[in-house]
Amino acid sequence: MAEQRDIMSAVPPKAKPPKRDPSASMSFLDHLEELRWRLFRGLIGMIVGIVAAFIFQDFIINELILGPTKKDFFMYQLIGIDAVELSLISRKLPGQFFTYWGTLIVVGFIIGSPIFFYQLWAFIAPALNMKEKLRTFGHTIFISFFFLLGVAFGYLILVPFAVQFFTQFVIADVIANEFDINEYFTSVSMWTLSCGILFQIPVASFFLTKLELITPSWLRNYWRQALVAIMIMAAVLTPPDPVSQVLIAAPLALLYQVAILTSKLALRGVEKSKAS
Repeated sequence: MAEQRDIMSAVPPKAKPPKRDPSASMSFLDHLEELRWRLFRGLIGMIVGIVAAFIFQDFIINELILGPTKKDFFMYQLIGIDAVELSLISRKLPGQFFTYWGTLIVVGFIIGSPIFFYQLWAFIAPALNMKEKLRTFGHTIFISFFFLLGVAFGYLILVPFAVQFFTQFVIADVIANEFDINEYFTSVSMWTLSCGILFQIPVASFFLTKLELITPSWLRNYWRQALVAIMIMAAVLTPPDPVSQVLIAAPLALLYQVAILTSKLALRGVEKSKAS
């Protein structure tokens, strides 16, 4: 018995097989199925946001959407705009109906955007060797922060300047400015969501650096071209006056510098993963 025990102790323990990444063995159709379920869960988050917007519909429509139409809107006093009342009309039979539901959908998307971003990033993260849920959650906060910051900037800064510019722009006294409710809602939504997308510049630089498509030095070398592109985007998004264009271009130029910093952080992660 003693000899048998010695023989058994001399045999090395059976090594555990290395853990396999399930995503590495997934086929193309499996990836499509995974994407479909991720998008479905993200849409559920948007539906939750729409329900929340429906609950607070009176405040959202009267104070948020129609707030910039009133001359006592709080941002006009904060940024020093001599505002006037904006007159809205509905020229189409279902005009107010579409504006009502369009408002709830857009606001619901903004409220549910963190859930949507989480599901989207959870699908992309394995391709970047970032499979931990904690990292996915952290990157979701990173994406959502810049998106919501851009939305807030668009609504609180760009919308007041743009609304009052077009309201007070008159080529003849006999022409009264009475804007259609659908056109007003479309313009406010476009300005607000566009800023939310533009504020994803640091996120895009992080993602592209992880894919080794850009580097911090490349971003620094092309900062002049980026500045020209920023001025063009500011001119497209804002009314044709220099004040509002500078108000949009300045934060975007600052975001470009933040993008360089996030690219540096991503590059360190890439180098560390290669060294390990």
